Amino acid sequence: MKDVLIKIKSMQMSAEAGEDEMEFITEAKLYRRNNTTYLLYEESEFSGVPGCKTRLRLREKDVQMKRFGDGAEPGNELVFEKGKRNVGYYDTPFGPIEIEILTNSLNSTVSEEGGELEIDYEVSLKGLLEGRNRINITVMQQ
Repeated sequence: MKDVLIKIKSMQMSAEAGEDEMEFITEAKLYRRNNTTYLLYEESEFSGVPGCKTRLRLREKDVQMKRFGDGAEPGNELVFEKGKRNVGYYDTPFGPIEIEILTNSLNSTVSEEGGELEIDYEVSLKGLLEGRNRINITVMQQ
């Protein structure tokens, strides 16, 4: 397991809420297991889910984002795979919400030396919100 810094830049766009952008830098752990790269970091108050941890599993064709621990509801898991529509449930304190993700593009150059992960996707929270999101994560040596 290697200590790294990650810069997360996220942009959310929807007709209802307009554009919202956030950017922050945090410490993370990077490790490889069975030809898969993992990033593990703690969320901050800035992200809206303080106290929870996020694990990104980066494989050749997909990325899984899973949140767990304090501040995270069980079952919070998103899968991004270019050109594929993934449906699941996102648990909230008010109950589960069906979420649908259509990944437009997914590019990763992340290795043990650093790199970048870019995800562009459409998201639909059934009956509540539809929009487009972009996430850019830069992995840097400490």
